[in-house]
Amino acid sequence: MDRRTPVIDLLVAGAGPVGLATAIRAAWAGLRVVVVDPRPSPIDKACAEALLPPAVAALGELGIDVMGRPLAGIRHLDRQHQAAVDFRARPGLGVRRTMLQHAMRSRADQLGVTLLPRRVGTVHQDASGVKAAGVRARYLVAADGLHSPIRHRLGLYRPTRGPARYGLRRHFVVPPWTDHLEVHWSAEGEAYVTPVADELVNVAVLGTVPRRFADALPAFPLLAERLAGARPVSAERGDGPLCQLTRARVSGRVMLVGDAAGSVDALTGDGLSLGMVTALALVDCVVTEHPQEYERAWRRLSRRHRLVTRSLLAAARRPWLRRRLVPLAARHPDLVQTLLRHLR
Repeated sequence: MDRRTPVIDLLVAGAGPVGLATAIRAAWAGLRVVVVDPRPSPIDKACAEALLPPAVAALGELGIDVMGRPLAGIRHLDRQHQAAVDFRARPGLGVRRTMLQHAMRSRADQLGVTLLPRRVGTVHQDASGVKAAGVRARYLVAADGLHSPIRHRLGLYRPTRGPARYGLRRHFVVPPWTDHLEVHWSAEGEAYVTPVADELVNVAVLGTVPRRFADALPAFPLLAERLAGARPVSAERGDGPLCQLTRARVSGRVMLVGDAAGSVDALTGDGLSLGMVTALALVDCVVTEHPQEYERAWRRLSRRHRLVTRSLLAAARRPWLRRRLVPLAARHPDLVQTLLRHLR
């Protein structure tokens, strides 16, 4: 392996929002950055497309302005109850994933980030650098998603226990009826409604049974009524299992970020926000030449998210408790406010 000093500081695997956030922050800090991803742009995937306030703040730090629908807060609903809590400091944002990725790609281009249409393949590293996708760099960042090939190649995947959960997403042409991220609860799972444009909503369904969208929707009668006659304008996209655990976020000169760094579940809807916030922290660790500190930073920044997600998931797996979650939140909005505060 070529042991000469690398001319590239950071090689980022993955051109999704978290990978691009990493690249933009690094380029802004004066690092030389290359991003590799074989997928054509703009990149789409199964996602609720809701940016919580921390993600909106991160976009501002990166100099990115993207059009979308402001989100005032989060509303939880079942057949008879609802509980809403508004964001305090700033609104969230509902935005099509493709529009977000396009805006971030444009910002990366402005800053001189090189994007190569390549697969990573084998990763080789030594004391001075990493070589992958034909590029040698001082560090490699794996932002290659929920089923990260790099995580598997490095032996960092940790098997999960418990029932697997899956996600499914589709868009409908209909005027948004809410300025909140809506979470509809049923015995079979959750459905997330995000207004993303003046005449467009994103509907994402989570549950333990992978199924077609038409088969999943009847479990949410209030939502099904809202969507009656609405025209679907995107193909069904799914992903899962949603729980993907990781032994560590740092392996030598390779660091994992976003879903590649590990995912408990999409239940709280703040995965993209967490990914962006931890991406900024990762770059700060590289800039200060202390990449090993990223593991500690990731654990600190994700601690509340992991605690809240695991707690809600444990409650949601008990039918008797699941039925009481939304009524309890309606009677005690302060509890919802406390949980929400941990996610923003």
